[in-house]
Formats: sequence, C-alpha cells, structure tokens
Amino acid sequence: MAAPPRRRGTRGPEPALAPSGAAALSTLPGVGPKVAEKLAARGLLSLQDLWLHLPLRYEDRTRVTPIGALQPGVSAQVEGRVEAVERSFRFRPTLRVVIRDGSFGGLVLRFFHFNRAQLAQFVPGRRLLAYGEARPGQHGLEMVHPSYKLLADEGDTVVRDRLDPVYPAVEGLGPQSLSRLVGEALQRLPPADELELLPAGLRQRLQLPTLREALLTAHRPPPDADLREFERGIHPAQRRLALEELLAHHLSLRRQRIALRAHGAMPVRPKGQLAAALRAGLKFKLTGAQQRVLGEVAQDMARPEPMLRLVQGDVGSGKTVVAALAAANAVEAGRQVALMAPTELLAEQHLTNFRAWLEPLGLQVAWLAGKVTGKARAAVLEEIASGRAQVVVGTHALMRDKVLFSSLALAIVDEQHRFGVHQRLALRDKGLSGAQVPHQLVMTATPIPRTLAMSAYADLDVSVIDEMPPGRTPVQTVAISGDRRGDVVERIRAACAEGRQAYWVCTLIEDSEEVEAQAAQTTYEQLGALLPELRLGLLHGRMKPAEKQAVMAAFKAGELNLLVATTVIEVGVDVPNASLMVIENAERLGLAQLHQLRGRVGRGAAASSCVLMFKPPLSQMARERLEVMRASTDGFLIAEKDLELRGPGELLGTRQTGLASFRVADLVRDADLLPEVHVAADQLLADAPDTADRLVQRWVGGAARFAGA
Repeated sequence: MAAPPRRRGTRGPEPALAPSGAAALSTLPGVGPKVAEKLAARGLLSLQDLWLHLPLRYEDRTRVTPIGALQPGVSAQVEGRVEAVERSFRFRPTLRVVIRDGSFGGLVLRFFHFNRAQLAQFVPGRRLLAYGEARPGQHGLEMVHPSYKLLADEGDTVVRDRLDPVYPAVEGLGPQSLSRLVGEALQRLPPADELELLPAGLRQRLQLPTLREALLTAHRPPPDADLREFERGIHPAQRRLALEELLAHHLSLRRQRIALRAHGAMPVRPKGQLAAALRAGLKFKLTGAQQRVLGEVAQDMARPEPMLRLVQGDVGSGKTVVAALAAANAVEAGRQVALMAPTELLAEQHLTNFRAWLEPLGLQVAWLAGKVTGKARAAVLEEIASGRAQVVVGTHALMRDKVLFSSLALAIVDEQHRFGVHQRLALRDKGLSGAQVPHQLVMTATPIPRTLAMSAYADLDVSVIDEMPPGRTPVQTVAISGDRRGDVVERIRAACAEGRQAYWVCTLIEDSEEVEAQAAQTTYEQLGALLPELRLGLLHGRMKPAEKQAVMAAFKAGELNLLVATTVIEVGVDVPNASLMVIENAERLGLAQLHQLRGRVGRGAAASSCVLMFKPPLSQMARERLEVMRASTDGFLIAEKDLELRGPGELLGTRQTGLASFRVADLVRDADLLPEVHVAADQLLADAPDTADRLVQRWVGGAARFAGA
C-alpha cells in the first residue's frame, strides 16, 4: 500500500506546537531512560515529535475476509481453524500452517523464523485470526509471516473498531509499544484553538480540517475512511498537514532571505569598461538570454543589499561567461571575486576559461585547491589576503580558516546542490565585513522544475538562460540492449575513423569509488583489446588529481580517441570534437544525470549521438526514463519528468542541499497548494510574524538557519 503521511528523515529537539507539546517523552508512562534513548535516536524527543510521527500505512482489521474471497497482492484479515502443520528443513527451516474457514479453499501461513513455543501453539482444530498479504504459492494462496492472534473460544472479539496505523520503525522498540506511546501522546493534544496557526480564511477556503482533527484522523482513521485517498496522499487530513508543512518551509526560506539582506552589501557600480573589453575579446556573441540574465545580475549587484541569484540553464547554455562578466564588474569596482566548484575537474575548467578571458585584460586569477601545498599555497594565501589576487578559483579549499580575503564582493558557487549547506555559509562568511556580506551568484546546469524552485529556492531570485548558443547541434539518443555491445563498439570505431572522439561511461549500483574504478579499469582493458587501433584514456575518482588532469588534457588536445570514465565526467568537461557518448547500464541513473552526461557531446558542429546501453529486463520506471531521454533534449522538460518519477529529495540530493525532508508534503502531488502557500506567507509575515515563527519552529526548527544558505 502506498504511504499516506510519511516521515522521510529525522530531526532534533525543537520548541513545540504549543507549550504542552514541548513536554519530554519521559512524561509518558513506560518511557524510562532506555526507551527515551531509543526514541531520541530516531529524533523523537517531545510530545510534538510523536504527534508528527505519522503512519506509513494502515492495516484494515475492522473486518474478516473469507479465505475463498482473498485476492493476490491484497492485505486482509482472515479467521480459520488449523488443519495441518508441517515443518521442513530442506533448504532452510520453514513452518507451514494450513487453515480453513469453511469457504472454498485453504490458506497457508508460512514462517521462516519460529521457535518451539510458537510451534506448540499451532494445534489442529485451534482457532486463530491472521493478518497479512495474500500471495500465490505452490498450493494456492499463502501469507508469509502474517501477524496472528490465537482465539480461545467462539466469543472472542475478532475485529477492531478502527484502522491500525503502521509507523516508521524505532530500533529496539516493538510496533505495538510505539503505537501505544503515540496513543498516549495524542491524548495530550491541546484543544483545536490552541493548536491552530493557519489563517482562518485559508483553511475555510480550502475546506480543510483543523490541525487537531487532521492529526487524530491521520493517526487513527475511522473504519469508513477512504483508504484509496490515503494511498494517494489526497485525504483532507493529509492535505491539511501538507499545506502547513509547505507553508512552514516557505516561511523559513523567506526568513533566511530577510535575515541575510539585513546585512547589506557593497554596491558594485563600475563604468563597465572591463566587461566591455571582455565581450569584445570573445570569439562569440552573447545570446539574448545571456544578455538578459547579465542585466539582472548587474542590477542586483548595484544595490546596497546582497544579491541572492540562482542562474540556471541547460548544459552548454553559457552560464560561465555570464559569471565571468559579473566578476569583471566586481574587479573594476576594486573588489575581489571567489568562484567555488565541487570537483577539481570542474574547478580547473573554470580556471582555464577565466584565465583565458580575464588575464589578457590584466587581471590576476589565482588557483586554490587541496593539491596546492607548501610554499605555493602560502604564496596564494598571501596574494588573496593582500588583494593582489583579484579572482580566486577553487574547490572546498576556499572555505578553510586560513583563507582570508581582502575585499570579497562576489561569491560564485557552481553546481551548488553538490555542496553542503555549512560549506556555502562558510564561503559567504569569507566576505563578512562589518554588517556587509558578499553578493552571491549560484549557478547550476541541472534545470530545476518550477514547482521545486518555488519551494526549495524561495530565498533566491531565479534567472533562466533558456536559449542555446548558435552552433550547438542536437544530440540523437538511442537506447540499446547490452546484448548489442558489439554493435556499439563498431559505432565507436567508425566515429573515430572519421576523426571524432567518444566517451564510454561506466556506472554501477554500488556507491563505492573503488568498485567503480575497478569496473572502469576492466572496461578500459576490454575495449583496448577490441579496438587496438585507437588510443584510449581512463578516468575515475580514485586517480590522483594530476593524473586526471593529464588524461583530460590529452583527450581535449585530441591525443586520445576514446575516454573510458566513471560519472566523474558528468559536469563541466568541454571537448567540442567529441561526438559520441556511450552510457553503460543507463537504467541505473536518474534523468538529470543522464541529461548531464549527454551534454558532454554535441558541443561542436558535428552531428552527435548518445547511446544508452541497458541491461534487460527494464523496470517500468527505467523504461519511462529511457523513453523520455530518447524523446527530448529539453533539460527543463526532463527535470519536470525526473521530479515526477523520483521526487525532490533524490533529484536535488537532499542530504547535500540542506533542503528539508518533508514528512507529509509531496512537491509533485501538492504543487497546486504552492500559490496558496505564497499568499499565506505574505499575509503572516506582514500581519502575524510571531505566528510565522511558531509555524517554522513546529515543522523546521533549528534547520531554518541553513534552509536558504
């Protein structure tokens, strides 16, 4: 059964929904130090935490289904008498208990984990009640490890008067104990008027219940509740909770923005001579979209409050040159610029571009990464601190304590969703000067769906470069079974014979650079044997930075025909002569990552192709992903589909973004609530800021500081 209100993460202790909600769980009967410790490990510390620890699903024990009426794949409760008991040790210990109820057919209860006492309970003729999912077995339907209750006589009560909630597990605490504690906590819910924080008109307009009603219904649905609505997440109780949760997260982002803008920033208002000189030296003209976004950035930087702008554009749309022009304006105004990228490969690519564009204009571009050590590092740090290094490009190394800027006015973060929130705050704080902070320009080549941007980036102004530079050729995408690997090898041979270059990307399920490196090494050796006439290169995350740089430089210079790599080449690698991308086990990657990899080709004038090799049989979701990739090259359309298929957390990488994990809300399902959320947020911030604070504390708590970093 699909999950109704669900918790997708844990969080620490926070102030309450109302004063009574702040009470520690130790105030509940049965919660001693050991139980409290187990609950705390799951992020459950107060009554409020249990109120919002919502069921994953429900079990319907309000009725008994005749065994003859069971449907495969459907969970149900049955009553019957034990007819036969059989133990088997052929492959592993198995206990089979056959029960009948007088309707057509019998039912097998199968157990793989059991003890002697349990075995002794199943006596032929004994009456019992069992609940589980009916599945096809060797001898008709069976239930594997059902929950069951032995019935002493005909007068036993066999049904419940409400649906049973199934909660996210707490390690070391049984489901019945947890359900009892939630019930105890719900008995201490304050009256509706004490709990209610939503504007009255909003709840009435959407015909939603009070928070108290919603919580009680979500935890203990009545027997006549529509389980199909709960499965789809559209029951009014769920909608009520989702609305409030979305509103709280939106308010936390808005508050973060207000707090940051209170700092102020140094206005950047140069005459524009450096930027004009840079544009004159470019070998291409800016697109209309680039010019529009550059104008938005320049307008923001001219204000005495910090810019907070996200520039998103598809792969190859030209975000980097917009960043370089913004940097030129900051330097002309006498200030410094820092550009941070998540990998050395991507940072080095930015360094190459910025030096090619800015050094002919007399600007000094410094490089700072983990591999810059000793005297060279000391020299770079001194140049940054003195202000002689006007533009500094680097990786996480930019955020270390010893890196001191003289006058940082612009912090540029590329592929920001790959950084932890604390890291972005650390870079911003490098430019903290009195009450001022630097302007922030965030770039991403991962198009963000509108619904996600409205929710996840409410603290940022969003600019979109929605026009591709002339000369980019569309990439033809085909999906091919791995059984036709030989055909793909021949395709590479033909492309390289025409003077083109190709990528072969290896992907694995295991989240291990070492295992991926071994797979890439094996593929590299196999392809080398099959294509002896070609010059091959190997690139993976376990290589030393200098080795990776040398391989990429050789590939870019055309000294290598084929580059075998892991997904380390996903972002930022620009080789216009590469016209063929092969992605092995493409069914294992999400749409956004597939689109990023495909963006490595089609960067020159030659017709380019992307081959998605898959291992059959394909799951329904994998089939849909590959079909979307074949049908479209529009990054924003692909992002919308990716959000629909995978959800926001996986799309953005929630653990890295600091994007809050939603307990109830779903950005795809609940997108229609976002306009109401924005209106309500404006109303609360203007008329009831204290209520806005309480909402944020209720759902977000201490994470609010980082939500919009």
